[in-house]
Amino acid sequence: MNKILATISLAVVAAFSQQLSAKDYVITSHGVKNDSTKIQTTAIQKVIDQAEADGGGRIVVPKGTFLTGALFFKPGTTLHLEEGGCIKGSDDIENFPLLPSRMEGRSIYYYAALINAYHVDGFQITGPGMINGNGLKYWKQFWALRAERAKIKKSCTNLEVHRPRLVFLWGCDSVKLSGPTLCNSPFWTTHLYQCNNVIIENCRITAPREPVRAPSSDAIDLDVCSNVIVRDCYLNCDDDGVCIKGGKGVYANRSVENGIVENILVERCTFGPNLHGTLTLGSECIHARNIEIRDCHVNTGTAILRLKMRPDTYQIYENVTVKNITGSSGTVIDMKPWKQFFTLEGSNEKPYGIVRNILIENVDVKVKSLGTIAGNADDTVSNFVMRNIKVEASNPGFECIYPDVRLENVVMNGKPVENPVK
Repeated sequence: MNKILATISLAVVAAFSQQLSAKDYVITSHGVKNDSTKIQTTAIQKVIDQAEADGGGRIVVPKGTFLTGALFFKPGTTLHLEEGGCIKGSDDIENFPLLPSRMEGRSIYYYAALINAYHVDGFQITGPGMINGNGLKYWKQFWALRAERAKIKKSCTNLEVHRPRLVFLWGCDSVKLSGPTLCNSPFWTTHLYQCNNVIIENCRITAPREPVRAPSSDAIDLDVCSNVIVRDCYLNCDDDGVCIKGGKGVYANRSVENGIVENILVERCTFGPNLHGTLTLGSECIHARNIEIRDCHVNTGTAILRLKMRPDTYQIYENVTVKNITGSSGTVIDMKPWKQFFTLEGSNEKPYGIVRNILIENVDVKVKSLGTIAGNADDTVSNFVMRNIKVEASNPGFECIYPDVRLENVVMNGKPVENPVK
């Protein structure tokens, strides 16, 4: 992992060095008004386009709140948010065009995010300012539709209420997000697709649970990405903290639009109480390899490691390490079947999951229970080790259906824990 870290850092630093002499384009010096009540998408986009035409530049948001729809960053451009500077998203979906995109493990047409960069190598979002998704109206619409559907005993999917993500980066290499607050996203907060050599550091990524819960506002979604460091961040959104994606469905492992997520390090982060998963693999993941979370503090009611096992998708989860974790959580491990929107698409396929080379060690937390390791009938588990784990559990239970899972110095409420199956 250390060699991978060096590769990532060198790539990002090299990209940053090329931009040190880039011109600053302070948006208020180019026709954008310091007015939080007026949609200024066209004016801000004009600044971005001018910077690209001039050979590249840093788009600077000064102190003030600037209301806008979807913005598209171009090659050679980056975003800097000064102290007190805020980009605030429109709460009207008409300000977010429908485009070829990527959602829930599928390549589909979907609404642009607030901040978009397609194939912009060296893209950065820096500074202590804020990107505020202004999601309240979208959240209310989602819960209202869900309540209406419940009356007739029907479900409501995430895509039925049209709502934008906060940040969507597609095909960008040598990316850096450093310093800003990313908050109140209508949908997923930070979605990276087919990006490589990424650093996300010193960011505060949040969405509320009250007074209106922000549904599926995942903090960080890594989708067919390689070589990513997430460090020194505070993550507290609805649903997942760091979620490993890459595709779903019976044929997902054969499609060129899907792929592996590998070489991911999450370190020195704090995970807050709104989350439903700390590090999650799935529910749209075909292959995750070399994933590590370490030296983190959790204050959640959810699992530290969550493995969602789809019975309609071929999955491989391998070389996953969780170590040096403190705080409180729902469970240490949660590996279960995930059957949301299950479909075999009319095929005779029998997908299965492979879980191998998993290490959870040096964990000291308060929990509801130690957790569950129980996938689908055809899933296989090998070299799964839990070592040096100390938990205080309000419900001292542990379920494991795999005899090859090894527990070494695992103590719950002062008593050694053994694998319940031999």
